[in-house]
Amino acid sequence: MKSKLTKNDTGAMKYMMRDSVAVLIPCYNESRTIEKVVLDFKRALPQATIYVYDNNSTDGTADIAARAGAVVRRERMQGKGNVIRRMFREIDADCYIMTDGDDTYPAENAPEMVRLVLEEQADMVVGDRLSSTYFTQNKRPFHNMGNSVVRAAINGLFRSDIKDIMTGYRAFSYAFVKTYPVLAKGFEIETDMTIHAINRRMLVRNVIVDYRDRPSGSVSKLNTFSDGARVLLTIAKLYKNYRPFAFFGLLALLLGCVSVGFFIPVLLEYLRTGLVPRFPTLIACCVTLLAALLLFIAGLILSTLQAKDERDFEFQLQQVCDRQKLGSTSAEETRTHLSA
Repeated sequence: MKSKLTKNDTGAMKYMMRDSVAVLIPCYNESRTIEKVVLDFKRALPQATIYVYDNNSTDGTADIAARAGAVVRRERMQGKGNVIRRMFREIDADCYIMTDGDDTYPAENAPEMVRLVLEEQADMVVGDRLSSTYFTQNKRPFHNMGNSVVRAAINGLFRSDIKDIMTGYRAFSYAFVKTYPVLAKGFEIETDMTIHAINRRMLVRNVIVDYRDRPSGSVSKLNTFSDGARVLLTIAKLYKNYRPFAFFGLLALLLGCVSVGFFIPVLLEYLRTGLVPRFPTLIACCVTLLAALLLFIAGLILSTLQAKDERDFEFQLQQVCDRQKLGSTSAEETRTHLSA
């Protein structure tokens, strides 16, 4: 005879609602491909729950996804970053797979990506297109160049070895999702995720995936130049935020070199004649050197605050991991109690 649920059991039931694997698909006008994407991931990950978040589509994408068996939800604020922010807030899972609704990423790689998260404790698994078919399948040469430039810039600035910075095919751990602050609003979200994982010393793994270009009739929402500029600005902003001493120290060095460069002729002339005929140049050199000193001090102060932020993040990460363990334990106890 099954026992009745106590108040504590009812509270623990919410943990049982957490998915083992959740597939997250942000969509905007993907009616031509969304059904195939949903069905492919249902076959590849039969244990997963497929979530499609519709971002104000006007072509019936949401209805098609629902008929294919996906859980459909909506995000009214336009932009991929806004959609992912909503997804990460609403969905609890042990492993998350994020993919696009345009059928450019193969579902066959998803089980391996899930395994790396659940068995090898990877915090983020990157679906690496650039090491396989991306440069032959993608018909937009500026996109090819942009991906290479962004990868080189981030790996150089942050001393990392991420193979594909801007891929939309990724897997995440519960800890990553619940500690990642989604601040980007658009397609620069992937770059932001990558830099966050690098800076927080999270375990990142790469899985090579075959990339296929969009099928005929499916239109990309990316604008090569405007979105590319936003990504580069995002890199500069994040470098300033995550590496403040290096960022402001570099600016201070540049201003210091300019100041010294213009000061040397004034000094040589003074040593030769005992006169300073170019007082405006001397004043400009002093002001520039003062600005360099202020930038250097700003870098020192911000680097100290950054160190404190890193310590605070480690405490936050530990709390999230403890909640995840508590949720798993509560769910198991509730299942045992219900079956008693």
